[in-house]
Amino acid sequence: MVTGAYYPEISGAGLQCRALVNKLRGRVAFTVLTTTADRSLPAEDMRDSVPVYRVFIDPLSWWSKARGIVRFTMLFLRIQDRFSIVHFHGFSQKSILLMWLARLKKKRVAIKLTSMGHDDPASMMRRGGFTYWCYAHSDLFFAVSPRFEKSYEIAGLSRARFRLIPNGVDCDRFRPASPEERDVLRRELGLPPGTAIVLFVGFFSQEKRPDLLFEAWANLTHTASSTALVFIGATQSPYYEVDEELAKRIREMTITRGVEGRVRFVEATHEIERFHRAADVFVLPSLREGMPNALLEAMASGTACIATRLEGITDAIIDDGHNGLLVPANDRAALQKALQRCLDDPGFARSLGTQARRTAEDRFGLDGTARQYLDAYSELKVGPECAA
Repeated sequence: MVTGAYYPEISGAGLQCRALVNKLRGRVAFTVLTTTADRSLPAEDMRDSVPVYRVFIDPLSWWSKARGIVRFTMLFLRIQDRFSIVHFHGFSQKSILLMWLARLKKKRVAIKLTSMGHDDPASMMRRGGFTYWCYAHSDLFFAVSPRFEKSYEIAGLSRARFRLIPNGVDCDRFRPASPEERDVLRRELGLPPGTAIVLFVGFFSQEKRPDLLFEAWANLTHTASSTALVFIGATQSPYYEVDEELAKRIREMTITRGVEGRVRFVEATHEIERFHRAADVFVLPSLREGMPNALLEAMASGTACIATRLEGITDAIIDDGHNGLLVPANDRAALQKALQRCLDDPGFARSLGTQARRTAEDRFGLDGTARQYLDAYSELKVGPECAA
């Protein structure tokens, strides 16, 4: 497994990678190779009885990036006898050399497509050159949502190497809470009792649009007395996704609007399921996603969900008005209306949550996702070499 970050660091791709590793551990011998921006983490470690190798890279230093790629390569060569398949979770600069080495060492290669506009085939094709040559020589491509299928067709890659495997959610870990359990969780998490909780999970980035959610929520007439907004996600980070000024601006707006006592910021947590079970409404106002883990987790938790309509992504998960609500991108008025509807009609919100839970169990359970990956790994192990 090759990832940009891995537990205990928090990233969507890293969390999905770890969930898959834990689900298939014992049937697949995993090794994790990852980068980290945290100098306190050990270079070699065991997590969940799986060896994890880390290379420190400072995202703000080109010298650190170059040195990190060299170390990544040397580490790959040192541990090459441990694995026969290289599974990239996303594709970035560090992946190019490793892809070339994997082909040179006759390893089978799979790329999980995680982010539209970044590692989807059409976007990679536009980069051209050696980058695309390496990318295109993958033995299998794992797409997490139907939107990637269109991009794959545009690139003209072999259909035989395409697999649509959605992200999976652990429906035992993420489950609905009884009213009594929700009250207990709110006390333990320091959330106001007797108040409707609106939840956001994600980086503070322009693409995630936490500011749009704040504005829509703050405009509701009953905000000051009966609802609270909880933001979970990094507000400070060296990674380019995080816009520290955006988080600062939202904090200032809470004061300007007089709602600072009703807004909670949680930088990071490894117990995200507790917040999902304590929430009444989950909102995903993103402009771009691959397959949003946070949305699947909220649905599995039986929470009423509102999401931006993203073609082939969120509209492939949510049936508008049945198991959630979809709103146009960047439409504050539509988001505010959907939020108002859920908060004003708890029965309707509960109905959305009930259907969302069924959708998560029927279509996105981690067991089913793991079986598909196990089949793909078996296919890679015995299948013919790829002819790109």
